[in-house]
Amino acid sequence: MTTPHGSAPRDNFHQAELDKFGALANRWWDTDGPQKALHALNPVRLEYVAHRVQLDGTAVLDVGCGGGLLSEAMARRGAKVTAIDLAEDLVKVARLHGLESGVRVDYRVQSVEALAAERPASFDVVTCMEMLEHVPDPAAILEACAVLLRPGGQLVVSTLNRTPAAFALAIVGAEYVARLLPRGTHQYAAFIKPSELAGWLRAAGLQLEDVSGLMYEPWRNGARLVSRTDVNYLAWARKPA
Repeated sequence: MTTPHGSAPRDNFHQAELDKFGALANRWWDTDGPQKALHALNPVRLEYVAHRVQLDGTAVLDVGCGGGLLSEAMARRGAKVTAIDLAEDLVKVARLHGLESGVRVDYRVQSVEALAAERPASFDVVTCMEMLEHVPDPAAILEACAVLLRPGGQLVVSTLNRTPAAFALAIVGAEYVARLLPRGTHQYAAFIKPSELAGWLRAAGLQLEDVSGLMYEPWRNGARLVSRTDVNYLAWARKPA
């Protein structure tokens, strides 16, 4: 994460990715819009987090918060949420929706690496959902998340497995056949195998506690946890106390 002589870490983002998701900002909270599937996944992501960590009164950081779906949901459960994203248009939408809903979240246009340098060991829980597969160096993101966690803190991430099933369902099926997502949303080469994620977590000093599959079912526009992890999956890790 750091570079020699105290210089800033290199930019860990693709501008094209920020632009792509920023273009969806105005319809982020539209349950029938381009993020329809994300709205269906969000309750399952929330329950996965809430089942493993105490949210009420807890300092939580949501990394790559987008328009704030999970950030708001965790804040409604009583968490003290800070949420960061580098897509300025998405953060604007998240702030506006927070004002309309009356849910308080501290939204920031900031990288996780910069926040880690500013506020190490400040959070009990860090979440990072559907982001790792969109950055050049996902291991550096996880390293920064580990720095931000207090001893005993917990990290929850979600991403996509690099398998033929994920290519068929998440790219061909979701983007080209069913058109559930805009074309170009995902790049198969950037998908992450659980073994790779586990290695990066270990390198960051975190202990992997669980990996669970996350299945989206378009015929009912719903999602659920499953045992198979060959497409979407959630992972829970802990920082030693």
